Amino acid sequence: MNLLYALSIVMIVCLPSSGAAGPDPNVVASIKPVHALVAGVMQGVGEPVLLLKGGASPHGYNLRPSEVQSLNQAQVVFWIGRELETFLIKPLGNAVGVRSVELLRAPGVETLPLRESGNWEPHAHHDDDDEHDHAQAEAGHRHSDVDAHIWLDPRNAMAMVRQIGAVLSEVDPDHKADYQRNAAALSERLQQLEQSLQKQLESVRGKPYIVFHDAYQYFERRFALTATGSITLNSERPVGARRIQDIRERIENNQVICVFSEPQFKPTLVETLIKDSSAKSGVLDPLGADLPEGPEAYFQLLNNLAAGLRACLGI
Repeated sequence: MNLLYALSIVMIVCLPSSGAAGPDPNVVASIKPVHALVAGVMQGVGEPVLLLKGGASPHGYNLRPSEVQSLNQAQVVFWIGRELETFLIKPLGNAVGVRSVELLRAPGVETLPLRESGNWEPHAHHDDDDEHDHAQAEAGHRHSDVDAHIWLDPRNAMAMVRQIGAVLSEVDPDHKADYQRNAAALSERLQQLEQSLQKQLESVRGKPYIVFHDAYQYFERRFALTATGSITLNSERPVGARRIQDIRERIENNQVICVFSEPQFKPTLVETLIKDSSAKSGVLDPLGADLPEGPEAYFQLLNNLAAGLRACLGI
């Protein structure tokens, strides 16, 4: 009996202590760029769940039952905010015990107003090509004046990473050192990315182009690029004949070099716009629809934007 007692004591001592690190936190990220930044901070600890996969647009998306379940089971949900992912407003409002983190409001994030002058028409006017986002109206929120595409500025990404690291450290203090180390390393890489992009884009500054929808203001401001307008004011609605004529005139009047589409939209519209002009067509993707999920997706996304601009603008 004494021998059995001694053996049982040895076994208890060898078991993991109750103070050991608990299970990985259950984390959800809304769109691929946000997911990439969260995955970078969580690297070596766990993997966040990506909500919108592939080329799904955050404008007016409809959640599947499995995605609603993922939200309800999450400890933390990272998203840009109600200005972008309107479809998340109600589900997150109903989710009990889920911490919702709107990165648009993270300390240090610089926001810009929607462009509504010069070559950029007012977004809130109602005509055959422009309406308020119906999903947002149904959720009871008025149209925001803030451009929500904040992730396309690497400096905003650095601020987002700091906030992600701080929140995860609070939710999962056992891995605080890991989150802080990863956030610091990721911020350093983002600084290097900005420097690299500055050099890559030097040769295309001052060259006018038109984008499919006004999603790239933060990228253009950071790298001093010369976008002269967008094809559509609402990517969820078809472009009317009047708008097509306006854009064709703008291509001619501004000596536009390139008109960009996006992967989820048919390029035939762009071909119609540049017909009988010297402008070329290209593709830009603000979400990284075809990129594999993971920490590298953010870096690939911004490098792909730079490569697409350089290729179409003649470099």
